[in-house]
Amino acid sequence: MRVTVFGTGYVGLVTGTCLAEVGNQVVCVDIDKAKVDGLNRGVIPIYEPGLEEMVLANHGSGRIAFTTDAASAIDHGEIVFIAVGTPPDEDGSADLQYVLAVARTIGRHLERPVVVVNKSTVPVGTADKVRDAIAEVLAERGVDIAFDVVSNPEFLKEGDAVKDCMRPDRIVIGAASAAALEQMKRLYAPFNRNHERIVVMDVRSAELTKYAANAMLATKISFMNEMANIAERVGADIEMVRHGIGSDSRIGYSFIYPGAGYGGSCFPKDVQALERTARQHGYEAQILQSVEAVNERQKHKLFELIERHFHGEIRGRTFAVWGLAFKPNTDDMREASSRTLLKLLWDAGAKAQVFDPEAIDETRRIYGDRADLRYCASPAEALEGADALVVVTEWKAFWAPDFAKLKTQLKSPAVFDGRNIYDPAVVEAAGLAYYGIGRGRSIRRS
Repeated sequence: MRVTVFGTGYVGLVTGTCLAEVGNQVVCVDIDKAKVDGLNRGVIPIYEPGLEEMVLANHGSGRIAFTTDAASAIDHGEIVFIAVGTPPDEDGSADLQYVLAVARTIGRHLERPVVVVNKSTVPVGTADKVRDAIAEVLAERGVDIAFDVVSNPEFLKEGDAVKDCMRPDRIVIGAASAAALEQMKRLYAPFNRNHERIVVMDVRSAELTKYAANAMLATKISFMNEMANIAERVGADIEMVRHGIGSDSRIGYSFIYPGAGYGGSCFPKDVQALERTARQHGYEAQILQSVEAVNERQKHKLFELIERHFHGEIRGRTFAVWGLAFKPNTDDMREASSRTLLKLLWDAGAKAQVFDPEAIDETRRIYGDRADLRYCASPAEALEGADALVVVTEWKAFWAPDFAKLKTQLKSPAVFDGRNIYDPAVVEAAGLAYYGIGRGRSIRRS
């Protein structure tokens, strides 16, 4: 099938590439000429395991192309995906300006019937706005061209996006038109062979499904962080509690890992947007408000532990920070807990020596060069001259350090484990102070 994808970010680039991988002819369009030129040269703008190889292979075979020419891209597609950003507006609601700008662009250049697919995460009712925007421009042109607007939300996890796209748990399609639904089923047939993954519903339900899914996962994380803070105060170990409740099949182990707070491009934005949507419709979503509030508080947790250990004497100290991306297997630092920690350290007069396997370039783009920040090429370099170690992201490379050696490298041997990847007894046996999230011992020690 001939597919056009507006947007070459995480969602657009992964979706377009995976659709090309199964034999479709895909054109991805973006207004960022530098990004498009880079993609045509084989430069992938994001880190996502497996994506670069797949983009290069499909681009080389001619199944995927990248352009800034919206008119030719629209002329190409029988299905047109909108996969542009919906950043939070000042009040936390989703900013639809880019989605609606694409809709108007489609209206300006549409010459034949097409299925328009909202792939971006958008509030309930956005499909109606997209339909109205396209129809308005078509009316201004004095033409009458049939088109359908479908909601097909993405459920891609950064770090596993290619796998999630190629082997989806479910394919949600919200459509009012039987013909549009059949086209979408045909498009997704290669991903739907082993068993039925397509879930059909009305458009508004599909729009809400995406927000509900992310809000549920974010709720599990914030709930577990709330439990971790209670565990710390009562002298319990949240990791034991996690195993105790995760073995219950009604709860399961997914997304019940306590830590330094969630980040990324989805959970923070989507929880806020859903809460604002509820408010706009006269409903106070108290659970969503609490999920967001707990997460914001949790991002301060590592600094609180550092302050406690050093009795507030932070100024002049240097901290090794392992992990900057909001999660492993990505270079995305949007809403990352590391950003909160770095600001708190700097405000307290401390320096940071940072390492991340993928996010150093992104960190440099955000912060540039500054006297209180050292970019390091390895975990070992980050430890040089540091007072203590702070682990913020649970990259596999950080899971098994030599703690005896670590003790000799740190001026004030202490490990602040923001993801509970270490065994406290092992760390302390090597002569280091250990602080985790909800491990009970942190309160008792102080």
